[in-house]
Amino acid sequence: MANCAIVGINWGDEGKGRMVDYLARKYDVVVRYQGGNNAGHTVINEYGKFALNLLPSGIFQRKTINLLGAGTVIDPKHLLGEIERLREKGVVITPENLKISNRAMLVLPIHPMQDKWEEIRLGKDHYGSTLRGISPIYGDKYMKKAIQFGDLQYPQTLKTHLKRLIDWKNEVIVPGYNGQKIDLEEVLAWLEEYANPLMDYICDASEVLEQAQKENKQILFEAQLGALRDIDYGIYPFTSSSSPLAAYAPVGSGLPNLKVDTVVGVTKAYSTCVGEGPFVGELSGAEADALREAGAEYGAATGRPRRVAWMDLVATRYGVMLQGATELALTKLDVLSYLDAIPVCVAYEGNGRRTERFPYTPELEQMRPVYETLPGWKCDISGVRKYEDLPEAARRYVEFIEQRVGCPIRYVSVGAERLSLIIR
Repeated sequence: MANCAIVGINWGDEGKGRMVDYLARKYDVVVRYQGGNNAGHTVINEYGKFALNLLPSGIFQRKTINLLGAGTVIDPKHLLGEIERLREKGVVITPENLKISNRAMLVLPIHPMQDKWEEIRLGKDHYGSTLRGISPIYGDKYMKKAIQFGDLQYPQTLKTHLKRLIDWKNEVIVPGYNGQKIDLEEVLAWLEEYANPLMDYICDASEVLEQAQKENKQILFEAQLGALRDIDYGIYPFTSSSSPLAAYAPVGSGLPNLKVDTVVGVTKAYSTCVGEGPFVGELSGAEADALREAGAEYGAATGRPRRVAWMDLVATRYGVMLQGATELALTKLDVLSYLDAIPVCVAYEGNGRRTERFPYTPELEQMRPVYETLPGWKCDISGVRKYEDLPEAARRYVEFIEQRVGCPIRYVSVGAERLSLIIR
């Protein structure tokens, strides 16, 4: 059995969804192992164009089991809406091909409210949260107060547990923000409306994965966000609240003894970032607008304009190291076709020194990019499917990145559609 993780190398939004959608046909199980509906994976295939926030990107393969793992946090109202939108386009979704770990956490209405209150309190120092309640639900998880999906199967225990959670919120959290008191019966009614319809999808993820392992089936792990948003090793505190690293995939999936055999790290041919935090080399003005428009760089979950920069090899090397990437997928190479020359950040300068190592977060604010410039190719490459058919300058760009980050680039995307991909 060969298991594979598809992970982000940078700040997220690298194009992981299109890679999972492409590779899922080769796998028996696709697992989202962390995060919630605070990021979107854009997929374009025969069913249409979709921004998946919670559903694993293998959901379009009818024979593939798609699992929301123990490390995920799930807003059931959002998930129901996402399921309905895909069904309207002809995608078959049943408890046979979609499963939810009984250990996944339930995002309740209080969590997005709490998220919003905290961003307002922080003012100009806010983190740029998506306001989907992700930080508060992970906070509750690690304070051992959150509700798991499996609790829905035990109504009396659920009510007792939920009352303890709400009493705590009303005594400690709500007064601190001068918020409206939470009503237990209203939350129970909300769960009845939005969580109970998902009861048939709840499973023991470890049992599902253990059986797959026994049957020598192949598992594809799908990460959300990227290495630089990792709670432990990212640009803390401007991170997510979970670990999108490949090393966490078995834990977050539901069976910690699983092995990850291949790690496909996904990185764009330039840099983008949604949310706050240091972003070395960030472009502004007309230069930024041109790149953003060429790449349609707006958040799949929020619609927010993404911050843009040229390819950052310092950050990318760091991401490759954190992820233990065995190969890379370089996405959106076609976006750069409008440029006469393409800058690439090869090092940082700041605090009187030059470095090619990614610094600790507070140092990043003082860092400035050191560029090398490569020639552009100035032609449409979106129809190319063989590497040797790319213009020489495009191949030189790919190989320059490959050599500098020390990891082979196996996939090069030249369009958003599933098959707009060059396999090296």
